[in-house]
Amino acid sequence: MIDTFQAYLSSTELSGGTIAMIGIGLGSMLFVFGLSGAMAGKNPVLRRMSGQQAGRRRATVAENGILRHANNDPTGFFKALIPNDTKERTDVQRQLSMAGLTGPHAVRNYYLLRMFLGMVLPFALLTLVWVSRTGTFVLPPFIDDRISGWSQLRVLQILVFSVAAGFYGPAIWLRSRASDRRREIEEHFPNALDLIQISVEAGLGFDAAMIRVGNELENTAPAISQELLTAQREIQAGRGRDRALLDMAARTGVEEVASFANVVLQSMQFGTSVSETLTTYASEMRVTRELRAQEKANKLPVHMSAVMASLMLPALLLLTLGPVVIRYIRFFAG
Repeated sequence: MIDTFQAYLSSTELSGGTIAMIGIGLGSMLFVFGLSGAMAGKNPVLRRMSGQQAGRRRATVAENGILRHANNDPTGFFKALIPNDTKERTDVQRQLSMAGLTGPHAVRNYYLLRMFLGMVLPFALLTLVWVSRTGTFVLPPFIDDRISGWSQLRVLQILVFSVAAGFYGPAIWLRSRASDRRREIEEHFPNALDLIQISVEAGLGFDAAMIRVGNELENTAPAISQELLTAQREIQAGRGRDRALLDMAARTGVEEVASFANVVLQSMQFGTSVSETLTTYASEMRVTRELRAQEKANKLPVHMSAVMASLMLPALLLLTLGPVVIRYIRFFAG
């Protein structure tokens, strides 16, 4: 058996360094999966099945992350990783909510990810440089040839860049994802509002209409579907409708959603028809979308003028002044 395995290794031309690198990669993968599983916590379904009493239902819902405020003060070991400034944590929590990351430990996991990447990337770089310089393992030729030519200054520069990329990369990605998600909600919310209006006019209640529209838009508009269903889950868990709708508007960061929440709450507060309110607001939103499209169309010539001037002006000057310059060069050369 051993001879057969050695013959197989020799036939596949796998060196000891390659096998060691494969083992290191598998070990790193298992470590990452184990760390994510440990940070995920216990399954909420298992917590509900563990024999909790009916009188502790509200506490159970809070522990599952539905009603608990996610911006809690750090305790224990996390004080050294998470900022104590409430304003800074609130800003990060708002960005995470806009990006769709609304878990109970989203802020903690975000800072842990930044710290982890800021340490892992430079450590991996130093490990590769050490392996290439000492020849402990056999690296792939395209990696070894590139690293072996680095000077100490080059290694230091790349090390600083890797630390900055690992620490600030998640922040840049978070802002980009929040911006893309906000744009997606802005594009799909008018259609969702039309569907909610039609559902209410067909006889459904407001909450049932939001649930129905959220389920229908799960594939075409997952961002707005997630927000509608999250708001309804909070209402079913015991949070007031006004607080749930205003939190939905804060999570999205979209002006139209905030206006929608205020309009619906005012209609319910003063006892007016929700259907008529949604009809009026939907018509106003259509006019707003048309005006916004016209505004972008009117701004287009202004944006194009700088590009046209930078591209056409040099060519125009070359065509008009080029022959004159050539003529003067020939006259003085002769």
